[in-house]
Amino acid sequence: MTQTTTPIVRPDPAGRRSAGRELLETLAARDFDRVLDCLETDATMRALLPSGPAEFHGAIQIVENLRTWFGCAHEFEVLNGTFDEVGGRPHVTWRFRLHPTPWGDDAWHVIEQQAYLHDGERIASIDLLCSGFQPDGLS
Repeated sequence: MTQTTTPIVRPDPAGRRSAGRELLETLAARDFDRVLDCLETDATMRALLPSGPAEFHGAIQIVENLRTWFGCAHEFEVLNGTFDEVGGRPHVTWRFRLHPTPWGDDAWHVIEQQAYLHDGERIASIDLLCSGFQPDGLS
């Protein structure tokens, strides 16, 4: 498994940890057990996917979908990841390069997602925008 680049996470001036920062780090590591720990049990995710809008209810369903998207890749690279805030709302982005895709296409693909979160100690909701798996012209 290949994994490169550390997500870009701006330091919090107060030195606080946040569930959004933890989400970015755990996704980049594909540590889905720790992703589960970032979420409230009854968390929700509204996602705009290439196939259309989707909703996921409960931390387990959210994590299983993330695992489906990213967990089966034999090779996985973190191209970019950021954490910031927009008007006090956590904003997390990630761009991964991987293969194979969840449907078994062995060519390299790139996917980028942006998420806006409602969080406290854990994430209560995620609003996600997804590029879909795009063929990578570098492979």
